[in-house]
Amino acid sequence: MLVRARSLLATLSLLAAGGLAAEPAPKGAPPSVYDFVVKTIDGQDRSLADYRGKALLIVNTASECGYTPQYAGLQSLYEKYKEQGLVVLAFPSNDFGGQEPGSNAEIKKFCELRYKTTFPLFAKIDVKGEAAAPLYKYLTHLPGKQGGAVTWNFNKFLVAPDGTVVEHFDSKVAPDSPTLDRQIQQVLPKKS
Repeated sequence: MLVRARSLLATLSLLAAGGLAAEPAPKGAPPSVYDFVVKTIDGQDRSLADYRGKALLIVNTASECGYTPQYAGLQSLYEKYKEQGLVVLAFPSNDFGGQEPGSNAEIKKFCELRYKTTFPLFAKIDVKGEAAAPLYKYLTHLPGKQGGAVTWNFNKFLVAPDGTVVEHFDSKVAPDSPTLDRQIQQVLPKKS
């Protein structure tokens, strides 16, 4: 129990060290993606708790990467499953090869004009190292297949409707991958 409490305290300290604050988790509960407030691409604060009950695909994106065409696949995935409760959340980052040099306004325009994206875009952030945004510090420090370092642009974290991170997918796992599709189908909210 003491080890778990220390682990939780270490995680909370790590989260508090980043730019955007985490909302406090309910007493005794481990932190989840719902505990974070992030900036939209337009600079507005957005609590990820607003997505409670949805399946989430959290993706770090870039506009000048070999994987950039995955934006089209992410849009298709979003359109395919949004009525069933999937939301794609894109977090542009310039951490890998300087492949996201644009401003938030430029990124938004690029995504909307070139890929016709309608899923939520968020402000450009760091996703690795000491400067990583608190959400990404949380995601990358999760154990096993749920977490791990972001290896390049278009890594994907699949989150169940209860806020549990299910799996971290490498950039090579395309949005139309049967593996990713199966996992998404398994975590879509159950209809009552």
